[in-house]
Amino acid sequence: MKRLIQRGLMFGNLFHVSSPALVERYNRALKHLTGMTTSLTDFHIDISGYAPEVGDELGNDLYLNHAGVNRQFILLSTDQKRAPLLNAKFSTSRTILRKFMEDNEAQLFALTARDAVAGEFVNSVYLVRTPQRLFDIRAVTVEADTTMGTVQSANTLAKKVDTFLQDEDAWFDDVLIADMITLANETGDVRRNPVRLNTMEFKQENFWTAHFGGLYLFQNLEHPAMIASGTKEGLDDLPIKYVFDLTERNRIAKFLEYNDLVEPIVKARGVDASAILRQKMDFILIDTIADQGIDLSQTSRRDMRRLARENAHLLPEAYTALGQLVTWAEHGGKWPSITSDHPAYFYTLRAAEHGDSDLVNMLLAELCPSDIRQLFICHKEAFYATYATWPDAKKDYVARFLEREYQVDKAGARAALFGHEASMEDDTVSVPQDLIARVGPWGAVRRR
Repeated sequence: MKRLIQRGLMFGNLFHVSSPALVERYNRALKHLTGMTTSLTDFHIDISGYAPEVGDELGNDLYLNHAGVNRQFILLSTDQKRAPLLNAKFSTSRTILRKFMEDNEAQLFALTARDAVAGEFVNSVYLVRTPQRLFDIRAVTVEADTTMGTVQSANTLAKKVDTFLQDEDAWFDDVLIADMITLANETGDVRRNPVRLNTMEFKQENFWTAHFGGLYLFQNLEHPAMIASGTKEGLDDLPIKYVFDLTERNRIAKFLEYNDLVEPIVKARGVDASAILRQKMDFILIDTIADQGIDLSQTSRRDMRRLARENAHLLPEAYTALGQLVTWAEHGGKWPSITSDHPAYFYTLRAAEHGDSDLVNMLLAELCPSDIRQLFICHKEAFYATYATWPDAKKDYVARFLEREYQVDKAGARAALFGHEASMEDDTVSVPQDLIARVGPWGAVRRR
């Protein structure tokens, strides 16, 4: 993983904790949440306050995420919102935490100026021993306060102020006035500068979890289903009608189509479909020849064409089919038949515009493992696990490519690949829309 770390592709954008004041605040929060402390004086934390160095010291990478279910967090700065979430067990966790930080940014900025904010995701499930328990996680509530209880004290003070202003006899209540003065010394003037963190609740309906080998749970759809990254063993008797694994490509294709979750890349508006498909072909080429001892240090467009010619006998069916689709998109001619059981099928798709597009792109990344860019962007856990198994030549190529083509403009790359633009009537390309409407962009996928 050294190549990735050196290029900022792993453990990148972490918040550096090095000052004695921040370390002391972190330890107070860590003690408050877990009963443990760290002896380190220099470490890096993710958006949740998890530090790989502290996890290594404690021998527990889940020290802020007990049993991988109830995420706890430590906030030292609002700058943490730009950091990744490491060791994610649920696909929704980073989104929830970032939303909480953005909606409470002014309050968190004021609170973290003097203390650490410690909190947790609260739900009714504390341990997921069986897949059935995943269906009990219907919502997540985020609760937080400083280690000194500033928010709770502010709420108490606000109530006492209201009582003081509304009760005619409160002016003569020496105990009430003394309590208000004591609390005000801790919180400041809560009427001019309210110290309040909104307790926020987030629905947890469609999500990915790392539990049980990786599961995609789509509950809130017209045709719900669970999709397993590994085996379906042990996934019987679930309160959902359909359970698939990644080998059941036809069934997954129908599930995605019936729920209108995907769109063909060649039909997407505002993207260079040919360029995206050509890049996917390059990834398939590299995946095919990486273990052949071929020099991959030269990877210009001309070099890639040369490598494809010299190794044409090794190239899989998916490469050939994508090439035919590129030819059709650029020059017309014969429509390539890429049905749902074809190896190239899922490479031709991206998530449609809906609330679960990130989750669907994550699933597509697993269905198209040769597309290393999508795997890295959409499913880092799977990317890092797969990367460790590659030969050095492929590791070098992938690290250099991601640094050169993605790292320099992450937002632009994501927008070009997965963003959605409003449909424009004059944005026409040489794609016969009537043909797509009749048979789909890859040939007919028959409905029952």
